[in-house]
Amino acid sequence: MDKATFVYDGDCAFCTTCANFIERRVPSRATVVPWQFADLDRLGLSLEQVEEAVQWVGTDGSVASGPDAIALLLRDAGRLWEVPGRALQLRPVGALAWPAYRWVSRHRHMMPGGTAACSLPQAQREKLYGPTGRP
Repeated sequence: MDKATFVYDGDCAFCTTCANFIERRVPSRATVVPWQFADLDRLGLSLEQVEEAVQWVGTDGSVASGPDAIALLLRDAGRLWEVPGRALQLRPVGALAWPAYRWVSRHRHMMPGGTAACSLPQAQREKLYGPTGRP
């Protein structure tokens, strides 16, 4: 792969708001894409992985999830963004980051920009709203 890829849940309004912030403010060279429009097979990702957490797929095919993926995205942006990216990879910070990430993930429908659809697993969203998961 010639570019790293950051994959998020495009059916979640909160996740999309965060991804839009990344695209506007974080100068990463990575492609930022919702998993619903990504070629998961080419990226080496499973549906379970992308439903569980954001994913970073490096140019070498390495994969990181959740806060580890966010740390690599920030480090890729360089300059001032590299500092929080490196901090997020420190053992004590990472030990706190995963529980915080899981809490936000479970409550993303309550976050700014979140909707009720954000709280549903993909299979339930498709039953209610069709393959795109949007009403």
